[in-house]
Amino acid sequence: MKFTELELPENLMRGIEKVGFTDLTPVQEESIPLALQGSDVAAQAQTGTGKTAAFLIALFTKLSKSKGETSNNPRALVIAPTRELVVQICEDAKGLGEFCPFKVQPIFGGVDYDKQRQALKDGVDVIVATPGRLIDYFKQRVFSLHRIEALIIDEADRMFDMGFIKDLRFILRKLPPFENRQTMLFSATLSQRVMELAYEFMDIAEKVQIEPEQVTAERISQVVYHVARREKFPLLLGLMKKEEAADRVMVFVNTKREAEHLSGRLRHNDFKAAVLSGDIPQKKRLRILKDFKEDRLQFLIATDVASRGLHIEDVTHVVNYDLPQDSEDYVHRIGRTARAGAVGKAISFADEDLAYYIPDIEEYIGMKIPSAVPEEDDLCHDYKRGVAGKKAPVPEKRGGPGKGHRRRRRRPSSGKPKPGGKS
Repeated sequence: MKFTELELPENLMRGIEKVGFTDLTPVQEESIPLALQGSDVAAQAQTGTGKTAAFLIALFTKLSKSKGETSNNPRALVIAPTRELVVQICEDAKGLGEFCPFKVQPIFGGVDYDKQRQALKDGVDVIVATPGRLIDYFKQRVFSLHRIEALIIDEADRMFDMGFIKDLRFILRKLPPFENRQTMLFSATLSQRVMELAYEFMDIAEKVQIEPEQVTAERISQVVYHVARREKFPLLLGLMKKEEAADRVMVFVNTKREAEHLSGRLRHNDFKAAVLSGDIPQKKRLRILKDFKEDRLQFLIATDVASRGLHIEDVTHVVNYDLPQDSEDYVHRIGRTARAGAVGKAISFADEDLAYYIPDIEEYIGMKIPSAVPEEDDLCHDYKRGVAGKKAPVPEKRGGPGKGHRRRRRRPSSGKPKPGGKS
């Protein structure tokens, strides 16, 4: 099905055509017509299938028909679990809605508090927010929620995982009754707890479930290397030298300490790399993502804080330097590549400490991951050791003090005992 077959506003179609969308993805084909009819929708779809565009197109169409005014009483609310996802939704909204007269405002922590507060007071049409700061501004009465015509909850299952459900319920109870607004809920899984949320706060939602033949995207080429822990870095360097078009590589590790160590070793070997982890300040995090998207970085070393909600075009390779402990995280990690019909490669390292996670991962994704043992020419042993920016201390010569030390001259002994000393 093509977008031209839908009855969409002309200015919205101009934006869709400019970003290059022509054919609807399965989740768009199932959910957009229902939403255009005014139905509430609870949709299950894996990451990278176009669900963000699905709800934005439905939302902009609804707002175009209602013709409300921009004010500090927003007309639509999009709630997402992470700051990165909020930023990405706003970027997609900017592209699709380039010719639409809607002001879309991101709200999340870690950036200028007063600037976001003033933007809300000046007036917006759509708020895209994480729950915490949204509630903060709401309690200060910076804006109200009584005019909300449409609500979107993105990655609802992640809301539960990250402990946001209490905040989410608080927000939902401040909205107009569900019969007076349209609600769209999107989730990687429509679990029992997600559906309970839908039954409580939605008006008999139409259920959309997109079940692919395999959990991971079909265009991802997967391989797992059985490798000793000490050989993981030589293997990473060797593969990256061999792989064609490894221009934008996401490398996942399980700890921040490992991320910092790996990033330092890559930079020391003349690769442009940076770390994305949970405690990086928000401004720096956004700058790193921008540098990665604009090819000023080749490697983005990430913990699982980055495995969901990020939409980065043309990620060529995903490397599981550490296998994840949670099988679902494997799917979210490798889903950073082969998005929107592109192709990509997922490379995993199974060392002696983490190899036992492979059976659970394979059971979860419903397929056997092709395995390999690295050959000698896969390993790059001529790499530089150490971490960039740090110099090894110069050892002091054995048998004497270091250079520049003045030796004290011993006084000749008088042969008399010191006071208080032994005779």
